[in-house]
Amino acid sequence: MNSSEEIAVSGMSAGRSAMRMGPAELVQAAAMARRFYLEGKSKIQIAEEFGVSRFKVARVLETALERDLVRIEIRVPAELDAERSDALRARYGLRHAVVVESPADAEETPDPENLGEVAADLLGELVNEGDVLGLAWGRSTIHMAAALNRLPPCTVVQLTGVYDAGTAERGSVEAVRRAAQVSGGDAHPIYAPMLLPDEATAAALRHQTGIARAFEYFDKVTVACVSIGSWEPGISTVHDMLSDEERAHYASLGVAAEMSAHLFDAEGRRVGRDLGERCITVKADQLRRIPEVVAIAGGQRKAAAIDAVLRSGLVTSLVTDTSAADYLMAAGSTPRPALNRADPDGP
Repeated sequence: MNSSEEIAVSGMSAGRSAMRMGPAELVQAAAMARRFYLEGKSKIQIAEEFGVSRFKVARVLETALERDLVRIEIRVPAELDAERSDALRARYGLRHAVVVESPADAEETPDPENLGEVAADLLGELVNEGDVLGLAWGRSTIHMAAALNRLPPCTVVQLTGVYDAGTAERGSVEAVRRAAQVSGGDAHPIYAPMLLPDEATAAALRHQTGIARAFEYFDKVTVACVSIGSWEPGISTVHDMLSDEERAHYASLGVAAEMSAHLFDAEGRRVGRDLGERCITVKADQLRRIPEVVAIAGGQRKAAAIDAVLRSGLVTSLVTDTSAADYLMAAGSTPRPALNRADPDGP
């Protein structure tokens, strides 16, 4: 992945701090440092070559660092923020957290497109041959699928219905096909809306052959990619599909976030569970059993929703931007580790 940290040695320099060493010491220290940092030789091998003890080699290498003969730089691409990424991973107890620089207009833009590009690289690392990759509906997952250029052979399954069945070919169905094409594996799309008028219609659709076949893979998914929405127009797919009366009802329950048609309050507890009975979507308990669940979400307008979903324990990894990360690092009480995946509502 492009975000991997690389350790480089800048080279030997006899700076002012190093001039206290004699020329023979400088030459020897430079040679030892080159063997150790650039050629990968062990301290024992270097000691044998120079006829000294490995303890002296260790002291020389330490001195080379102290006196600026050797400079070790950790470099990541400019768009990645390694410090925020590590801090965010530690705060939420995530397996992976990748923070990218927010674009200049990030204040009003949820899920910048570069999140999808970085998430595509991350999936290239996380997915192994023979895995089952699940993709939920979301703009960020669609951007991610479009950016995919490498995946090992795997099965790809759609985890939710679509926002609008009329746009399926340009949305999550196409994302599933694209990922399967890149991996060379089988695709199992779902040609159905995410939200249905009632429970009976949803139940009937779940038993249709193509949809039922996709549902059979839900318990086999090993890596899932999901989006997060905050409870406001244009930022939550579910919010936009409901009537004004329904929105008001769920808002009265304290909904703060939505993921794959599951609603959460600010503490990560699920609310409005009845809505799931009307939806074509993977169950929350199934998501909780998936080993790796990667959420792609960013922007200030989604920051509070991201915090809520992370507190639910359903997500193991996050790709976000600096705008959301700064909010998350300052958000309320320290959350329980996300890898403690027990349901915050209890059994």
